[in-house]
Amino acid sequence: MVQDAGHEMKTRMRADLRTAMKDGRGGDARLIRSLIAAIDNAEAPPARASSGAAEQHRFLSGSAEVERLLLDAERVRAILLAEIEEREQVTAEMDRLDRPDRADAIRAEARLAASYLSRS
Repeated sequence: MVQDAGHEMKTRMRADLRTAMKDGRGGDARLIRSLIAAIDNAEAPPARASSGAAEQHRFLSGSAEVERLLLDAERVRAILLAEIEEREQVTAEMDRLDRPDRADAIRAEARLAASYLSRS
């Protein structure tokens, strides 16, 4: 049986999202939503070249449904590392622009995202 590490990680993140929202941690909730979206995007299958925007489907035929890609633990880890790297680059830019308040907030996001690496 194939492990779907993406689904498992999103399940954990959604539980953390509920907790963050209940605790009023809006910044954490925004970051977790962003991480879930990054995994969702990676699970999207590539578009078929033959399918146009106006391709016709019979109602309720199921032909419009496309199975999501399964992600292994290494792919989930790579997604998280990319999200962390992006935030580290923004932090460096905020430091360069003398915006320590924004740099600190984005550093906190990177730390929270990094906490999921140990859980992947």
